[in-house]
Amino acid sequence: MAEIDYTTTQTGTPVTSDEHSLTTGPDGVTALHDRYLVEKLASFNRERVPERNPHAKGGGAFGTFRVTEDVSRYTRAAVFQPGAESEVLLRFSSVAGEQGSPDTWRDVRGFALRFYTSDGNLDIVGNNTPIFFIRDAMKFPDFIHSQKRTGAAGLRNADMQWDFWTLSPESAHQVTYLMGDRGLSRSWRHLNGYGSHTYQWVAADGERFWIQYHFVSRQGVELMTADEAEKMAGADADHYRRDLFEAIERGDYPTWDVFVQVMPYEDAKTYRFNPFDMTKVWPFEDYPRIRVGEFTLNRNPQNFFADIEQAAFSPGNQVPGTGISPDKMLMARVFAYNDAHRHRIGANFSQLPVNQPHAAPVFTYQHEGAMRYHANPAGTPVYAPNSFDGPRADPARAVEASWESDGELVRSAYTLHSEDDDFGQAATLYGEVFSDAARSRFHDTLAGQYRALTVEAIRERFLAYWGQVDPRIVDGIRAALGE
Repeated sequence: MAEIDYTTTQTGTPVTSDEHSLTTGPDGVTALHDRYLVEKLASFNRERVPERNPHAKGGGAFGTFRVTEDVSRYTRAAVFQPGAESEVLLRFSSVAGEQGSPDTWRDVRGFALRFYTSDGNLDIVGNNTPIFFIRDAMKFPDFIHSQKRTGAAGLRNADMQWDFWTLSPESAHQVTYLMGDRGLSRSWRHLNGYGSHTYQWVAADGERFWIQYHFVSRQGVELMTADEAEKMAGADADHYRRDLFEAIERGDYPTWDVFVQVMPYEDAKTYRFNPFDMTKVWPFEDYPRIRVGEFTLNRNPQNFFADIEQAAFSPGNQVPGTGISPDKMLMARVFAYNDAHRHRIGANFSQLPVNQPHAAPVFTYQHEGAMRYHANPAGTPVYAPNSFDGPRADPARAVEASWESDGELVRSAYTLHSEDDDFGQAATLYGEVFSDAARSRFHDTLAGQYRALTVEAIRERFLAYWGQVDPRIVDGIRAALGE
């Protein structure tokens, strides 16, 4: 694009003034036909697209992913072949807060990673936690509503939050994670990321594997105390965003090592935990992490709105050799994410530069719609099948992931595996992973949460909930409360 030194309208017409409206004399009425004034005001009124419902506030950067190991026995995906390099985009975010909320509120951090691959865009849309609060998307809108604001006062409400959690015992593992030290990170650079869901990889010979993604910060995982977080919320509400941007500006490029856990396809049928339950982890002693490569963030967005705010991720964006699993949350997100983007950004959101494939061609028979920019060459048929040599589906190239199903339609929880329950892994996290000092801080955090509750029935359920994780937690809460 040529550089110019004069202001124009959005259609390139030079403008007369950047300061003065067209009026009938210096003190007269403003002329409605002042095209530039009307354009500026109308554009200003539409500058903000609706913010995301969850994950509204965030930031991110671009970088490079490089495969350093050989995992080709597990997947034919071009992006994961030995020596392959791909451009990546990573968006960090908070879950519950709105655009203006402080970065350092205690919250899960979104970790949405896009690979611009030669087979199209691959999105791994996860968090800084390997698990989540719920296992069925039927409860997702209710969960988010419980974390937002009341209809009457427009305020966040501890009773509402804990009412939902204590009535949803499957949340215990994630809530334990969140209320512990890992609920507050020093910065986005100092946290690990996880795909959170179980995905599928397909090898060149057709063999299928279940996998989970892990992104381990080479900067280390550094935590922030509750007092530090509270002070930072007042001193710099954009602390995480500023830290990432300034680190990249000064050449301090953050790096994450990429690992996967790989489960043989048949193991899922008899594994002791349901491997598709998003509230569970796969212990490393059963399925060790296998290193794949690394990615480094080395380029800040040129325009935050265009590159970050309009970035539209979806776990449905898979490539040949990768796919989804029977994870109920994942299957629903495949629909919900792109539906949200169509509402928030527009029907042709995938044509925006940040969302276009950067390393793969596009041909689709979908056409028209608001803000359509790309079009197929004139004379190309607009339907398939056709008799005019238009592109056609290629099953051998696509290689869709798949799994067996009994075909029966039911509304129920997962079939229990031998060690499935809602509190066991939370108990392991508290009793075997947390240190004594971390457990003490955990008790203090929960005591603060208890004090914020005003409904006696929820207070009682709060203590019963933690008692089912480990009775020592209730003792610790009571001690922190001075009882």
